[in-house]
Amino acid sequence: MQTGLAGKVALVTAASKGLGLATALGLAIEGCDLAICSRDEAAIAAAAEQIRQATGRRVLALTADVSQSADIERLLQATFAEYGGIDILVSNTGGPPTGMFMDFDDAAWQKAFDNLLMSAVRLTRGVIPSMKARGGGRIIYITSGSVKQPIAALVLSNALRSGVTAMAKTLAAQVAKDGITVNCVAPGRIDTERIKWLDNDTAARTGRTAEAAKADWEAKIPAGRYGTPEEFANAVVFLVSEGASYMTGSTLVVDGGHINTLL
Repeated sequence: MQTGLAGKVALVTAASKGLGLATALGLAIEGCDLAICSRDEAAIAAAAEQIRQATGRRVLALTADVSQSADIERLLQATFAEYGGIDILVSNTGGPPTGMFMDFDDAAWQKAFDNLLMSAVRLTRGVIPSMKARGGGRIIYITSGSVKQPIAALVLSNALRSGVTAMAKTLAAQVAKDGITVNCVAPGRIDTERIKWLDNDTAARTGRTAEAAKADWEAKIPAGRYGTPEEFANAVVFLVSEGASYMTGSTLVVDGGHINTLL
């Protein structure tokens, strides 16, 4: 299948490592020019150089904290100045702290709200006019399998990523006539630094090893293993491709079949 992505401009946030980096690389392989960001200046510069060396595509690397509205405005303006517009937005953020409901005060909820939900709102509001002017576009929110089945120690993520999912479905109906599709991609246990951190956190809370925590998860996954970042990125690349032009308002779960065993 031809993706039709050659020459498109994609903005991918939180792209210095993990799912964001894998997604940015996957899009560049298909011919996209990129704007990518991270809070870590050295890390995002290294990621950009990795992508350039692997694909030869243009990569604008920017330092930005997407929980801050001023940083988002600066990120968008720099991307528009470099490329003239944005065809694809992949809204990605780092995960919030683990913990139970009573562990978090208002400040923790506000921080998670700005990082997970308001980042998606502000980025989306900033790219839609450009996409309309360019005759269409693709918006992807990287969420979590927890929007289908909440995870006990991830109450902040469960609540706010579910909010992003509801927003995406609402928005999809409003911009479909403009040729803009809006979808979520929900990862399960993908082998990233974030998942290693979660396995270590589980181990610390339960008095086991991280290896045992991982083995418990793998036993629950029909595929019998964690996914790779590249496998996740392939799902995103499909949803932003020409082949997915009739898919909008959906959540695509990439989890080796785990959620299906719980529903």
